[in-house]
Amino acid sequence: MEELRYRGKKREGRHRDTWDPFQLNPIGAEKEKKQHCLLVVQYLVAVIVGIAVLTSAVISKGSLLVLSTLSSPHSMRNSKEKQFYMLMLVFCLVCPNFLVFLKSLWRCAFKSFVKPNMKTLSCICFIECLVSLGTSVLVLIVMPQFDVLTNLFISGGVCIVSAILQIIYRLQRETWRIVFPICSLVLTVAGYCLLGIDFYARVSSYVERQNADCFVYVGIGIFSSLLISICWWENPLQATNRMQDTLTELDGFRDFVFVITSILRILVIGAVYLIYYVLIDKSIVWNDFNLSKDESDILQTGLVLFFLQAFCSAACHWFGVVACKIHAVRMSFALPLCSTGPTVLLLGLVLFITQAQQLNGAKQGSITEFCDSLVSLSHKNTTPVALLEVTKSICRTSLNSYYLQWPFLMLALEGVCMWLGFVACTYYVWKLKVQRIERTSQLFVRRLYESAFIDLSLMLNTKMKLPKAQNQDNQDELQNCMIYLCATMWHETYDEMLKILTSMFRLDRYRGDPKEEHKDCFDFESHIFVDDAYMTEKETGRRLVNSYVTDLIHVVIEVYRVFTNKEADDVSIIEAPYGGRLMFVMPEGNMLYIHLKDKSLIRNKKRWSQIMYMYYLLGWKGYIVKNPQKIPRQNNTRESLISMDGEIFMMPQYDNDNKRKFIADDNTYILALDGDTDFHPKAVILLVDRLRMYDNVGAACGRIHPTGMGPMVWYQKFEYAVGHWLQKTAEHVFGSVLCSPGCFSLFRGSALMDDNILKRYTTTSTRASEYVQYDQGEDRWLCTLLLQQGWRVEYNAASDAYTNSPEEFKEFYNQRRRWGPSTLANTLDLLHSGAETVKKNSSISRIYIFYQMFTVGSSILGPASVTLMIAGAFQFIFKIAGTTSILIACVPPVFYILICFITKANTQITIAAIMSVLYAFLMTASFFSIIGDMVLQGTFLTPTGLFLISMTIMYLVTAILHPQEFGMIIYGLMYFICIPSGYLLLTIYSLVNMNNVSWGTRETNKSEGEEKKKQNLLCDRNCRLCCWDMKLQITQEGENPMLQQITGQNAQKVQALPASDPEIPPQATSKMEYQTKQDVTTYEDMEMKQLLSDKHDQRASKSSDLATTHRGDRRASNWVMPVKEEFLKKLTYANMKRNLQEQIRYTLRNKNQDDVCEDLVLMLTDTLNVELSSVGPEDVLPQPRIEELQYALTKQARQILKSNRMTKLEKRVKRAIEKTLTAPQLQKLDEGEHDFWNKVIERYLTPIVETQQHKDMVIRELKSLRNKAVFLYFIINVLWVVATFFLQAIGNDVISIKIPKKTIGSNSTDEYLKVEPLSLMFLLSFFVLLLVQFLAMLYHRVYTLIHVVSYTSTEKDYKPKNNDDEEELTVENQYAISITSEDL
Repeated sequence: MEELRYRGKKREGRHRDTWDPFQLNPIGAEKEKKQHCLLVVQYLVAVIVGIAVLTSAVISKGSLLVLSTLSSPHSMRNSKEKQFYMLMLVFCLVCPNFLVFLKSLWRCAFKSFVKPNMKTLSCICFIECLVSLGTSVLVLIVMPQFDVLTNLFISGGVCIVSAILQIIYRLQRETWRIVFPICSLVLTVAGYCLLGIDFYARVSSYVERQNADCFVYVGIGIFSSLLISICWWENPLQATNRMQDTLTELDGFRDFVFVITSILRILVIGAVYLIYYVLIDKSIVWNDFNLSKDESDILQTGLVLFFLQAFCSAACHWFGVVACKIHAVRMSFALPLCSTGPTVLLLGLVLFITQAQQLNGAKQGSITEFCDSLVSLSHKNTTPVALLEVTKSICRTSLNSYYLQWPFLMLALEGVCMWLGFVACTYYVWKLKVQRIERTSQLFVRRLYESAFIDLSLMLNTKMKLPKAQNQDNQDELQNCMIYLCATMWHETYDEMLKILTSMFRLDRYRGDPKEEHKDCFDFESHIFVDDAYMTEKETGRRLVNSYVTDLIHVVIEVYRVFTNKEADDVSIIEAPYGGRLMFVMPEGNMLYIHLKDKSLIRNKKRWSQIMYMYYLLGWKGYIVKNPQKIPRQNNTRESLISMDGEIFMMPQYDNDNKRKFIADDNTYILALDGDTDFHPKAVILLVDRLRMYDNVGAACGRIHPTGMGPMVWYQKFEYAVGHWLQKTAEHVFGSVLCSPGCFSLFRGSALMDDNILKRYTTTSTRASEYVQYDQGEDRWLCTLLLQQGWRVEYNAASDAYTNSPEEFKEFYNQRRRWGPSTLANTLDLLHSGAETVKKNSSISRIYIFYQMFTVGSSILGPASVTLMIAGAFQFIFKIAGTTSILIACVPPVFYILICFITKANTQITIAAIMSVLYAFLMTASFFSIIGDMVLQGTFLTPTGLFLISMTIMYLVTAILHPQEFGMIIYGLMYFICIPSGYLLLTIYSLVNMNNVSWGTRETNKSEGEEKKKQNLLCDRNCRLCCWDMKLQITQEGENPMLQQITGQNAQKVQALPASDPEIPPQATSKMEYQTKQDVTTYEDMEMKQLLSDKHDQRASKSSDLATTHRGDRRASNWVMPVKEEFLKKLTYANMKRNLQEQIRYTLRNKNQDDVCEDLVLMLTDTLNVELSSVGPEDVLPQPRIEELQYALTKQARQILKSNRMTKLEKRVKRAIEKTLTAPQLQKLDEGEHDFWNKVIERYLTPIVETQQHKDMVIRELKSLRNKAVFLYFIINVLWVVATFFLQAIGNDVISIKIPKKTIGSNSTDEYLKVEPLSLMFLLSFFVLLLVQFLAMLYHRVYTLIHVVSYTSTEKDYKPKNNDDEEELTVENQYAISITSEDL
């Protein structure tokens, strides 16, 4: 209700100024708000992860302590049990090394392999051997000699070397923080001293008959701890920028290092075990490893403890990484890990106190009596083994002394010192600042974790993130990036344009003022490239913008009003060699460019628009930022961009060029968009995160949602959902996404600029295969080029974008007619170059190539599979033989193939629509036939039944894991009954019409379509069939003067006629037409003079930027003035009043300026009303009247500010008034940029003019290619159908696989199900493929959740600015260049 009142209040305000206060309010234009439910989910996930970290760490540590206690020489177990438990302890140490070995070997074998530096490799191997020696000696030799409490406390000493290195290199942001590592070192040394004192007291007190040999183990334990602490030597060194060359070199072949060091560590662990227990202790009896059936409890206990320790260590490591990535470092990482030791101690005491009663037979007197009575329980099976041994181990402390029990305090104090030393050494983790999404290598130094000390290992392995030198790149800090939004438009409707403009303005509001820093560290520009933007006016021959551009201008004005409640402030109209350009400054100061392409000057269509903006943004802009003298300076500065404090700043577009000097090509991104894409800022930032996270990611795409209404849209919604849920996630997880859709994809600038990518992307199609691969699916071809050069393409499921999908059957078929052959051509190209791609691309392995081959094979067999499925339905429903049903099922596809070869495309689509309806009934029957077959067989355990049920469950679970898209499952039925249409008829239509390389959608220009039909009729009055080919004799008609004379009589019936070249006049025109043309031009020039001359003369003395603004330039193109008139409506009374109020409120938006702001709004509005009392609300003011009004408003504002004693705001208010009254500007391109456009058009973008001979050759090649593809598809599918047919003809009794029939209760019967081998193998293969994709989806879902939770914690909170101090509004951007008025 409040929202309704708010909108009503705004409408009433507009209604006071105009009789037309009504406006559009596009969906999504309202200010974004933080979703509190997501915040709840974030905290819930953080709590769950924290509990998981603590639980897994406690179980891991407790299991290791129990195993060391059970294998102790002082244990009450027999030698056979001790030997087995010691072997389990060895396996616990080996397990993490084995896991790292497998992962590193996989990466070396299938990802990338870099030849190592032998010197560096030798040093690393030596260090790892020392660490492994210390770990194995401490865990396998020392800890079994000690009691469980000492073993719990002694592990805290492994942080001593890290503390020493922190002190030496002073790795603290503040000097006083050096106290932490000093305290850690002191406390650790004190803990070791207390350990010695405690054992001295035990020996002196004769506790458990301990002798002086224990001091040897104390010394070995301290030495082993020192060796283990070397493990994290790399962390302090990388933080202090020392040995950077060595560490950088190590990162290159770290995988190979882990392969070698893992093997060495395992060998060292085995060597220590064998040397000590075979050669020194001589306690191993090899025959004792053969456990009998009566000793199964020993095996069970040992394996359970080993599994708990190994699994929980790995789980703790994984959950710890997750905790850091979701920005829960303190609550879910540092706190649980630091609490692990105390929690284990507390949990042990609680268990001891509560479970002591289970020790039946133990005396409940003093502690010494209790411990003495435990010996008698060793041979009884009535007590838990672990509890008995742990209790017995505690009895080996000073608590069991008959003389002195106070030395037990030394042990407790040792534990406190060790724990405090560990916390002090890792204090930096509590202050760790994590970016929204970081790689594990950016969070942790080592991939390997030490399972014996999982809590200390994770904390000490966390990277120390310190500020680095100014001239060094810090990969741990967020780098600034530049994002270019590039949307290509081709005959979009008004509503479609509204979507893309609303999305761009949303991003502008999210980014805010470009002169201020943003926490996401990005700047952006918006570019819209409009294809086919011009038309030729029939009456005058003038070249004007068409109705699509007019709609686009209206959309920009409307969206600007919705977001700001005022008109566009800064608008520039620029002529360019490719047509024209409109330049806008968006509400927050970011730039919007609309490039109007004239197809007679530059190539049209999407791929050439992409080449156009890639060369402009990456080539030209990249060139000028590397040559600063090329950047246009003050001569292009506009007064309207003077900042609020009175200084003149660069125009935003040149400010972005200046910023880009400090931004590498790796951090320059292009967001490819379609003209109807709808997205939110969150979607863009999530894609940016993917490219920031991995340097080898060349492109990233999001989840595309089709929009629209009708059955075809329903089908596509489920098709898109399944494609993204399963196929794209599988590609992302196992290798790389093959296609990043051009409607919403983010590309890395350096990837596009790489060799053999952008340069090859400019290739003009000359052969048939190139027309199919290059022009029919340009986005897929671009991704193929990226993959072949070694770049990775990723998919982010949380980055949502919405785009219109075909609603009509014909449009859908024509769209897929382009996509199908292009997809197949690019996939086959990638498979053909598979060997080379595997060598170059670390994301693509041979296994992934095999996966794609299997996918392509299954898609090729799609028509045959659908045919056989229909045959099964015939067989069940009509009770006919299997061979007959196959023959009947083959008739419709063969019939449709003949139809496609004989008839025209429209007829083919009409027949396909009719057959799709018939097939839908058959698919419904097929569905019930499968159910009926299960009923007749008396079991659902048939191949088809299991396949149907498993697929249903799989899709249902997948939909549940996508809760926001769960409703898509409803469209699954529509998708199922349309399978024959999508996989049979559509495949046939696409293949047979492969020779048709037209776009197929949005082909007709709404302002010219009807006229073209008439002109085609005029070309041959005897022709009664209007051809749909838009190229039919049109250019000849525009250039033939005789035909122009003939058609001149119909000039008033048609709107526009496209000309081949506006710069070349017709060879002969009538004198009357020429005179009319001159009169119109003269009138326009006079009007431009009247509106602009005085203002330009006034500004000529202020700035040299007027060199680019021509006053009544007679050379201006015809299209300029009509476009300018659209924006001159800003100077109407109603618009000026609203604009002035909003400009004042925005300029004085500080909290302490509210009073003077409202005074100014009230008084200046009154002045405006008085000055324009005789002007209508829709009248455009002439320039002299605007200047008088500006003088009156400035004078009134000065008086108000003086009375309020706020004269320091005079300059800012004056600028607000000037911006309100500024008219659209006419500008020229910089000379250098003008030259660039001429050359790039000449080299790559000249309109293609094909000879008739070349066209005929291409048509022949396309038909030949079509015939080959159809023949190949036909043969493969026919072979599959024929094989099935002959198996049916031979009979199931001869060749079949017999499967025992089981009923629902899993009761076996004597009957067997007979299944054809081919059908069974195909079902199994397809099921395995779906299962693999399902598992990949589960993996991808987890990491998507991590990313979403991480984004939620850093999401921008849209709050109004309440700066109490005016000085806080100064520019914060470190790259901004200010130019004082004195400099001018």
